[in-house]
Amino acid sequence: MPDATASPARICLLDQGYAREVRSLLYHAYRHEPTFAWLFEGQRPGYERRLRVMVREWVRQHFYLQLPAIGLLLDDRLIGVALIVPPQRRLGVADSWAWRLRMILGTGLRCTRRYLDYQAALAACLPGRQVHVLPLLGVHPQFQGQQHGEQLLQAVHDWCAEDPNAEGVVLDTGNPHYLAFYQRQGYEEIGEVAIGPIRERVFFHPNPVSSKVSNL
Repeated sequence: MPDATASPARICLLDQGYAREVRSLLYHAYRHEPTFAWLFEGQRPGYERRLRVMVREWVRQHFYLQLPAIGLLLDDRLIGVALIVPPQRRLGVADSWAWRLRMILGTGLRCTRRYLDYQAALAACLPGRQVHVLPLLGVHPQFQGQQHGEQLLQAVHDWCAEDPNAEGVVLDTGNPHYLAFYQRQGYEEIGEVAIGPIRERVFFHPNPVSSKVSNL
């Protein structure tokens, strides 16, 4: 990401009232990601609809389960979001049969199976049970390259650091563009998953420190 600076966005813990904005942001953030293009057959007509279904159903179930979501607001506009699955809530969105049925109806059986296999492969890479997982996160494309991504991850680290039993944060990407960015934020690569032709890298940030502590 470029080193251009921008005014810090306001950090907010999101609730169901933000669901529509979260869905829109994540759709735009993942629309051109190679992993999701393969999972939901981007070469076939209807890809954008299938991606919207996945994002809609994941966000709906995430808030239904009352899992944490951190947002960045700039002038009351949501420009970044991170969905968090804490270690004590490891049975999450993809374990719901209702969610799976809605996915099958909305994206098809083949795409749903691909997505579930992807989730299972990522789960096998987790370095332990006491880790926070970020299944979906992103900054709106209009606001990328302005250090909002750094602010979003630091907000996630601040939130996760409040759990004394947590051992770190895990995320993944199949986009080589983001590899150096995550490494600069203190993440180390701990695994690799083959998602069709995509090399999905799994990253781990051990024991993130709250900025409130580091600034003392």
